Amino acid sequence: MADDIQKDARKTGTATVGIVCKDGIILAAEKRAVLGESYFIASKKMKKIFEISKGIVVTTAGLVSDIQMMLKIVKAQLRLKELRTKSSTTVKEAANLFGSIAYQNIRQFSTIPGIVHFLIGGKDANGFSLYEVSFDGTVSEHDDYITSGSYGSIMAYGILENEWNPNITVNQGAELALKVLRTAIKRDAGTGDGIDLVVIDKNGLEEREEKVAAK
Repeated sequence: MADDIQKDARKTGTATVGIVCKDGIILAAEKRAVLGESYFIASKKMKKIFEISKGIVVTTAGLVSDIQMMLKIVKAQLRLKELRTKSSTTVKEAANLFGSIAYQNIRQFSTIPGIVHFLIGGKDANGFSLYEVSFDGTVSEHDDYITSGSYGSIMAYGILENEWNPNITVNQGAELALKVLRTAIKRDAGTGDGIDLVVIDKNGLEEREEKVAAK
């Protein structure tokens, strides 16, 4: 019974990427969601990038129900914290909150394991930063790039290793993120159907969307 539930659970499939640039942060994700191990395409318009606090954005990968619940909890907790302390949330605080919830989630018995992966990037009083939160609650800061998701995310590393450099601009980073995800989409059945991209720089947030031909 548990195996049947797991097979039917909706997952985001997913390839997402975060890139640190000299003048900002790039976060991008494709838009396909699949059902369990069958890889039946459940949605071609799945949003996987969310602003959780001013200037802070998260990309999502994993079981959709866990992602939705965790987003609700994190956004509410951060808003309460801001009201109580009358101070803005830092990117590190947001990442640590995701990590705490993910850690607690996998320690609770369930017939459906809660497997999630988040990239959190943004700008705060300390500057630009990029964090990764793994399914077990591990929080890691990255000063270059990181990908998450299924097989497509693994393929992305070859391109990032060769083309990223510390002096890359947000415009160059945006093009690199698109190149990475287009490559992932070509080889991974769990990814596809368009790309959402967020640029975070001194001017704030800019959201972009790119169509990708069906495969």
